[in-house]
Amino acid sequence: MRDRMNVYFPPELLRQIGDLAERKGLSRSAIVEAAVASFLSPDGADRREAAFARRLDRLSRQVQRLERNVGISTETLALFIRFWLTITPPLPSDAQAAAQIKGRERYEGFIEALGRRLQKGQSLLDEIPQDIEGTTGEGG
Repeated sequence: MRDRMNVYFPPELLRQIGDLAERKGLSRSAIVEAAVASFLSPDGADRREAAFARRLDRLSRQVQRLERNVGISTETLALFIRFWLTITPPLPSDAQAAAQIKGRERYEGFIEALGRRLQKGQSLLDEIPQDIEGTTGEGG
């Protein structure tokens, strides 16, 4: 047996309950009943805490991956710049204009190649583990 209870909700909350009931294919009473039962449940706080902990753990792992990827990218760029500055001799002033034109052409080719890689979903960060495995497999 069920008892009837009249409850007043703000229009916005009532609209949200109605929308959720429609999406889930349930009655508005079932939605409100589940919400009240969850609120009154003694282990409801524990479940919410566990859900928050899972979400925080997931976010922590994502941030750790981002930090690792940014670190790899920064080290890659720094190593390239150091290498380039070490091996590139200064140009005489009469060769500067031709070098700038050639540099622009090479840069445009680089941007096109980068665009193709990104469209295909290729990433240097994905290739690094494969390259390391290939190197260790050949030497062992």
